[in-house]
Amino acid sequence: MKHIHSLIALVFITVSACAQQQESEVKAQEPQNLNYTTELIVPDLYIPWGITFLPDGSMLITEKTGEIIHFKDGIKTNIENAPEVYVRGQGGLLDIKAHPNYEDNGWIYITYSSKEGEGDGGNTALMRAKLSDNALVEKQLLYKATPNTKKGQHWGSRIAFDDEGYLYFSVGDRGSRDENPQDITRDGGKIYRLHDDGSIPEDNPFVNDSEAKTAIFSYGHRNPQGMVKNPFTGNIWVNEHGPKGGDEINIIEKGKNYGWPVISYGINYSGTKFTDITKKEGMEQPLFYWVPSIAPSGMAIVSSDKYPDWKGNVLVGALKFEYLERLVIEDNKVTKREKLFEGIGRLRNVIQAPDGFIYIAVEGKGILKIVQKN
Repeated sequence: MKHIHSLIALVFITVSACAQQQESEVKAQEPQNLNYTTELIVPDLYIPWGITFLPDGSMLITEKTGEIIHFKDGIKTNIENAPEVYVRGQGGLLDIKAHPNYEDNGWIYITYSSKEGEGDGGNTALMRAKLSDNALVEKQLLYKATPNTKKGQHWGSRIAFDDEGYLYFSVGDRGSRDENPQDITRDGGKIYRLHDDGSIPEDNPFVNDSEAKTAIFSYGHRNPQGMVKNPFTGNIWVNEHGPKGGDEINIIEKGKNYGWPVISYGINYSGTKFTDITKKEGMEQPLFYWVPSIAPSGMAIVSSDKYPDWKGNVLVGALKFEYLERLVIEDNKVTKREKLFEGIGRLRNVIQAPDGFIYIAVEGKGILKIVQKN
């Protein structure tokens, strides 16, 4: 079996950024002989969105309502001086990520819905800060999407770092489907790339366009709520909510257009169509899409030896169907889907910790650790 799993992981490593669309003909199945169970680690959380681990093994957790919780040795402590959050609809305190060199520089990155700037309402913002005596200090606003709007949907947002130290974060289309995603002069429906201090990389794809938002790395996205660096290839992978059907997994490439809403495998929630095409020249096809939608949130690619039969697999939280989905990928195609821990609740995030264990955030429960069955 170990030889087979190694081959699967090796095949997965060869998945390139030039992914081809995979039809959603593979149906999610019940797992056979599941060797793992869950153990509640951090109880009594409402909507835990982001999780990051600090060098001492403790974790920081964001609650959508605006609290940052430090969990260490079984004790929860609220972090003071958290950013002011505009809680509306799907918006609130979103992702949190410690810098890869946190031990040296102490920076923590946070995305949240912010009402800063002109106009009523809010939009997605990215800040960084340091932690001192259970409070955020040296807070710096690195990016604030515009314009503000009172719409409550599609804020994104996840944060990831690549192997070169670039910082990526996502902003959803903010409910302006026909205005934002295809327009590089507007925020929304984009993946952004910055240096860790918030400055714009000189080789970002649109830096020479005087009217473009030069932080944009890719566009044509709807609402990316899962983002992770592939530990085997170094590429940034995202999952994003479609409308009714058409949730996607995409491998993010510089300057590429991922098609929303010109092409899609979904339809309006009313059942009507908003596009008649699923492919168009100059627009990327997803690696995989879900029909029906699972409402994906959170994403991990397993590289840990603690789960040898999952190594190289993709794990995605399914908000809608309340399970953790495991996808096996071979030769750029999803060959198997499993529904893990079905009925566990609205699964908001999944993360592989530095110690190799996988943790999941479940609304109304808390943070659970995936462990071997006794």
